[in-house]
Formats: sequence, C-alpha cells, structure tokens
Amino acid sequence: MADRERKLTSEGVVTYAYILLYIALSSGQIFFNKWVLSSKEINFPYPLALTLLHMVFSSVLCFVLTKVLKIMKVEEGMTLDIYISSVIPIGSMFAMTLWLGNTAYLYISVSFAQMLKAIMPVAVFILGVAAGLEMMSCRMLLIMSVISFGVLVASYGEININWVGVIYQMGGVVGEALRLIFMEILVKRKGLKLNPISVMYYVSPCSALCLLVPWIFLEKPKMDEQLTWTFHPLVLTLNCLCTFALNLSVFLVISHTSALTIRVAGVVKDWVVVLLSALLFADTKLTLINLCGYAIAIAGVAAYNSHKLKKEASRVSSDESQAASSIPLVSSSTSNA
Repeated sequence: MADRERKLTSEGVVTYAYILLYIALSSGQIFFNKWVLSSKEINFPYPLALTLLHMVFSSVLCFVLTKVLKIMKVEEGMTLDIYISSVIPIGSMFAMTLWLGNTAYLYISVSFAQMLKAIMPVAVFILGVAAGLEMMSCRMLLIMSVISFGVLVASYGEININWVGVIYQMGGVVGEALRLIFMEILVKRKGLKLNPISVMYYVSPCSALCLLVPWIFLEKPKMDEQLTWTFHPLVLTLNCLCTFALNLSVFLVISHTSALTIRVAGVVKDWVVVLLSALLFADTKLTLINLCGYAIAIAGVAAYNSHKLKKEASRVSSDESQAASSIPLVSSSTSNA
C-alpha cells in the first residue's frame, strides 16, 4: 500500500513538472521572441527570418534524431497523396501563423496579442462549419458570441492600439485555425495518426520552403540594405531550441495527462503571459477594461473547451459500445456449435 502511494505521488510530481515545464516554455518563448525582435534589445527585427530559422532548425534536428541517431521513430503510413493534400496545407498554414504572429509583436504589446488570440475558437468553429467538421448550434453560437464580445471589450480598453499589428495578429489566428482544421482532416478523413516528432519531421521542411520564398522577396532586400541589425548565433540558436522544446513539452503533457489538462494549462499560460508582460515590457499598460474583457473571453474559451471535450468523450464511449456489441458472446457461439 505504501509503495503504491509513493508511486502515485511520484507520478503526480512528474505530471505537475511537465505541466509547469509547458507553461514555462510556452510563456518564455513568447517573451523570448519579443526580446529578439525588439530593436531595443537583441535588435533582430525580422520575424520572417526568425520563423525561417525556427523551421530550418526543427527540420535538421528532427532528421538527426530520427535518421542519424535513431533516438525517435517516424510514424509510417505517409503517402505522396496525403503529403500533397494535407501536409503541404498544414505546413503553409503553420508558416503563415508563425510569420504573422511574430510580426505582430513589432506593432502591439505581448499582452494585447495574447488577448486577440482568445478569438481562436471562433475562427476554428466558423472554418470547421464551412469544412463540414462542426455542426451549427444555439449553444455554440452563444459561446462564440461571448468570446467575441470579450475580445471586443479587451480591444476597446487597449490604450496604444495599432491596427497594423491587429491585422497581423488576426491573420496569424486565421492561419492557426486553418492549420487545426487541416490537422483534423488529416486525422479523421485520412486516418493517419502522427506523434509530434513525426509531425515536425514532415511539416517543418514544408514550412521552411513556404517561408523561404517570401523571405527572399520581402525581408532579404531590407536585411542587405539596413546593416543596423545584429546577428547573435548563440541567442538565435537557443531561441530555436526553445521552440523545438516547446513542441515536445506539449506531447509530454498530453501523453501523461489529457487534452483537458493541456487546454487548462494553456488558459493559465495565457494569464501568466498577460500579467508578466505588464511587468517586463514598457509598451504594456493594462487597464481594467482590458482585464474584464479578457476575463469574459477566457470564460467563453473555457465553455468551448468543456463542450468540445464532452463531445469527444461521448464519441469515444459510443465507439467503445459499438465495438463491444460487435463482438459475439461466448455463450451464443457455443450454442450455435
């Protein structure tokens, strides 16, 4: 009995350690990117180039881990048709999300960018309905209205609002919503289940290529012309490594807990980012309207997560009951004999 209690305690400690690791890495990566892009700090104000570095680093590291060192395994089942129809759209949307999201940090504060991200479930739901993955209902419309209202209130309370940054951030939200939709199509319709390493192995090179073309035409001429920026190999390598570690931490949390835990941890992380950004960055000034609006939006996000998880749980139980009913009983099989 004592051994069992010690085992449960140790498992609990490990689980909470993974959750804290995810919150720390996710929050830290947001601040790290802002710090690198800031002209007053590291002075590397090229979000497209930074995102391209992330994807190239992730591609190389995934190849080394899976093909050279063979520490991790790439899931099988990938075909050319699936790669073209699913992986390329996922990679392009992932590139769009990271590029536009990082660019937004040049114009708006970290806390306000995080508040705008709360609109994500609305974008996912609308695109899901259009793709036939979601069903329109009065309850979901109410939840989406609450989230939208909260984001509007938070935006109204922003003191130094920059519409260029808002457009970039909302573009990143749409890109992330499309990526999630394509991921759901890949799993549900294609029937392919991939671990995070496999996803990054296939998606990262595609994202890197999608970022390379706009970088050559949009940022490379600026980088060649403006020589005021600085390149810190050690800092940028560490930044890329943190991005890769963040993706792995998501897998660790989900594998040791559940989807509900990662979503709850994500809400906690959002509040940590919003509050800490007010302390770390001079361009962040939170108002009471900001916080009230964000609280309303987070309440809507919590309701959305709860609805989705209940729906997933009912689907799983339904599948299990169907599987059980399809298995013939021993008594009936022996009587027929």
